[in-house]
Amino acid sequence: MKKTTRKTIAKDEMRPEYDLSGGVRNRYAKQLREEGYTIRVYHRDGTITEKRVPGEKMITLASDVQKYFPTSQAVNRALRTLISIIPEKRKTAAKKAAGGRKSASRRTLKA
Repeated sequence: MKKTTRKTIAKDEMRPEYDLSGGVRNRYAKQLREEGYTIRVYHRDGTITEKRVPGEKMITLASDVQKYFPTSQAVNRALRTLISIIPEKRKTAAKKAAGGRKSASRRTLKA
């Protein structure tokens, strides 16, 4: 007579709707890392504590700056105005600095 182990018994008793073999692991991990998430703790006295975990794409403004820029549109408008004021020479210098070694290696290949 063959002995049955706990694993085979548990496997046989599992319902098909609980089968997670077709699942995708860490499906939303990238989205949560980039965009952030909120943690809510519900206390027994009925109060709720929330904590926002900012993502990599989020930028948090200081409270004194938030008074002047209440929305993301206001921040973007101000930054675009600032960018347009920057002289053209500084823009090209910034682009070259951002390119780094790649732009230098391209020049040597073309020559």
